[in-house]
Amino acid sequence: MLRVVLAEDSVLLRAGLVELLTRSGHEVIAAVGDAAALARAVDEQPPDIVITDVRMPPGFRDEGLKAALELRARHERLPVLVLSQYVATAYATQLLSGDGREAAGLGYLLKDRVGEVSEFLDALQRVAHGQTVIDPEVVRVLLVQQTASQPLRQLTPREREVLALMAEGLNNQLIARRLTVTEASVVKHSSNIFMKLNLGPSDGNRRVLAVLAHLRGESA
Repeated sequence: MLRVVLAEDSVLLRAGLVELLTRSGHEVIAAVGDAAALARAVDEQPPDIVITDVRMPPGFRDEGLKAALELRARHERLPVLVLSQYVATAYATQLLSGDGREAAGLGYLLKDRVGEVSEFLDALQRVAHGQTVIDPEVVRVLLVQQTASQPLRQLTPREREVLALMAEGLNNQLIARRLTVTEASVVKHSSNIFMKLNLGPSDGNRRVLAVLAHLRGESA
């Protein structure tokens, strides 16, 4: 069971998420409709994870995202799952653009993903347990944008596929299953990715750092 603080300005979606989370065995300790209320709720009773919309009152720009980043600064390693109506790669990059060692426990999903209940709940659990999860559609757009950048253009097509699945938060076993290859093959491709992105064994969570490099289109 996860203790969740939920921030979503749409009353209907907020109620739907509360119902979904509760029926799945989680506890929603606060469900609010704006960024200020989100900050107060987390400061008063820190949860296991925050789920927040990007755009919320009063400006409907990136208030939810900013609140999440500020809360992460005050509550070390607070897991945050951000929901967005549209593919806005700048938001995903901003969310994950800090030090890779501190980027664990972050997720960026499109709201449409909520309709895929099992995928949404799986992403929630993975983010709560410190993984980085990016919506597959956001990954697809990022790959199109970044394939000509350094050092990503050094990667082979298969290595880019592996990196994209890393960004979705999949482990080696799940990547192997998705690509219909052996786990040993995934390990080999991952090692090549780390080498080409100049990520050595001492670089902490290399998977997260590789994802950050993938998002930014630059060397970590």
